[in-house]
Amino acid sequence: MYSRVNYVIVGLFVLLFGAGLIAIAFWLAKVDMKEQLDPYKMYFKESVSGLAKDSSVKLKGVDVGRVERIRIDPDDVERVEVVVKIRHDVPIKADMVAHVEMIGVTGLLSVIIDGGTNSAPTLKPGPGYIPVIKTKESWFFKAKKGIGTLTEQLNVLLVKSRQLFTEKNIENIDKILENTKHVTQKAKDLENSAMDSLDEMKRTIRDLNRSIQVIGQHFSVATEDFHQMQNDFHLISKATIPALKKIEQSTRNFNRVTRKV
Repeated sequence: MYSRVNYVIVGLFVLLFGAGLIAIAFWLAKVDMKEQLDPYKMYFKESVSGLAKDSSVKLKGVDVGRVERIRIDPDDVERVEVVVKIRHDVPIKADMVAHVEMIGVTGLLSVIIDGGTNSAPTLKPGPGYIPVIKTKESWFFKAKKGIGTLTEQLNVLLVKSRQLFTEKNIENIDKILENTKHVTQKAKDLENSAMDSLDEMKRTIRDLNRSIQVIGQHFSVATEDFHQMQNDFHLISKATIPALKKIEQSTRNFNRVTRKV
């Protein structure tokens, strides 16, 4: 009897629980039917691995829709076409830009929409027309691309380094360093010689100045002696000229006398 009662209780519980699940599902479906969603397209040139159907679409951090479809663009194989559905009451402006972003550490991606101003025109879907929201590269893709570029540059640098540091180039570098050492020593010796020459020139100039001073002093003395000699010669001339005249007169008289004899 107790087993029959238990079966009845369990059966009622299962029926009530199933009815509750059906009611909740119906309510959710009803709510979803009441909520009108508008389609928009986005095109990405980067990998969207981690983005899936029903992934969230956020505008300034607020959930506004979900991803409806993901496929390769049939008109351009370099792009991924993503169709999203956004609530009809959310205005999507022409200057808004979308990108994919990882949410948490799960590896799943969401579509993030940023930007937008009130003055920009509103994108409005119509019959047979799905507006396109502009996109930009995600920071993860930029970082990945930057790392790839850096890796390529490092590889080129390594190749150039290997080419530079060959045995022959190392020997040439050693020779250049050795020659530089010799040139530096020669320059130092030349500098020392130049300094010695300058010192010798300074001493020579000092000696020359002293010699010029001595010569100047002697020249002054000689000039004074020369003036004294001129004066003495003038006095001698004044004293001897009358005597010479007398001697000349006596000679003439002597000659006259001798001719008469």
